Amino acid sequence: MQKRDILLKIYNSLYNYFGPLHWWPGGSPFEVMVGAILTQNTSWNNVEKAIKNLKKRNLLNPDAFYYLSQEELSKLIKPSGYYNIKAQRLKNFVTFFFEEFEGSTEKMFSGDSEELRKKLLNIKGIGPETADSILLYAGEKPFFVIDTYTKRIFSRHKLISEEAAYHHIQEFFYQNLPKEVKLFNEFHAQMVMLGKTKCTSKNPDCPKCPIVYLKKLE
Repeated sequence: MQKRDILLKIYNSLYNYFGPLHWWPGGSPFEVMVGAILTQNTSWNNVEKAIKNLKKRNLLNPDAFYYLSQEELSKLIKPSGYYNIKAQRLKNFVTFFFEEFEGSTEKMFSGDSEELRKKLLNIKGIGPETADSILLYAGEKPFFVIDTYTKRIFSRHKLISEEAAYHHIQEFFYQNLPKEVKLFNEFHAQMVMLGKTKCTSKNPDCPKCPIVYLKKLE
């Protein structure tokens, strides 16, 4: 079976098992971008608490966020963990956002996506996963997000190497899937759900995994 066929079979199996997941939760592109930074090294439940704190203060809009002090921001995002580091990263990002695009998501995502990705990666504290999350979920650009769940699932099924670098894994998806925003969005969401519920880091529930049939293909 061709890798493209295997990937699409995986996607369809997960979609049929979990249903549509409509990820990423966020009321605006700016909220999604903030969430992408907050979710580094923590669970989404913790991010939601931090987002809630920001919403209570009506701070999830670019202008209000820009003028918020780093010290106050740290206090508000404390539930997300590493709050001092993340506050600095968020301030780095929002400064870039205003200097480059005048605080406009429309301007930010209207140009060349590859160039934007390079610029995002130059911001201290933003790596490939965060940059691609911003591009895919906030900008609706076809960038496949690679995270711990995806790497774990696909390396366990010998479709990628455990030592594979981020860009090599991403290229595997680019070479074998249509470059479609909706597909990339939903596929990544399905990987996250599988990694959280079945293909866990310890004691995975392989017998009940919706893609257990891959073992026969190895």
